Amino acid sequence: MSNFVYVVDDDEAVRKALSLLLETVGLDVRSFASPETFLKQATDLMPGCLILDIRMPAISGLKLQEKLTEQGINWPTVIISGHGDIEACRRAFRNGAIDFLSKPVDEQDLIDAIQKGHAELEAREQASAERAEAVALIGHLTGREQEVLAMISKGLTTKHIADALDLSPRTVESHRAAIAGKAGTSSTAELTRYWLEACGDQ
Repeated sequence: MSNFVYVVDDDEAVRKALSLLLETVGLDVRSFASPETFLKQATDLMPGCLILDIRMPAISGLKLQEKLTEQGINWPTVIISGHGDIEACRRAFRNGAIDFLSKPVDEQDLIDAIQKGHAELEAREQASAERAEAVALIGHLTGREQEVLAMISKGLTTKHIADALDLSPRTVESHRAAIAGKAGTSSTAELTRYWLEACGDQ
């Protein structure tokens, strides 16, 4: 599970206070004095949870969110603000923020938000790993086996698949057995999951 937290705030005292707090609960914290500095390094960093100050010179926390999204980086983000700006709050959530906290930040609220963010990252990583596994499996199937699996995923019976592909039911069963052998399961539900993970509902 990801343990990284990136604090972007132009206030050195805030950066130090947040870093100290989060390190005491076992998180790996890196702080950045400006959005520009973070943007230059972001693509080289491990995925983690972001803590962004909403008001910073040149680039605001909200603008930084948008720039990161443009780079394909959509890590869980906690926005912190010293101003009760409802519209900014709405915009932050539209940009994918998981929480919006007012200064002075409640320590437990911040830790809870980061734990939520890390759980979200873990779920994404799990989904990505499952999709990669499914794509690898589909890649090992022959063209005909892929056709059969596509029809299995649509709930078609062996007879229906045989009719659709102009094959004998016995040949379809042979293909199903070969697919099951490569997938390590004969479960229709599992085979359907593999297909949908790799190819979507096509």
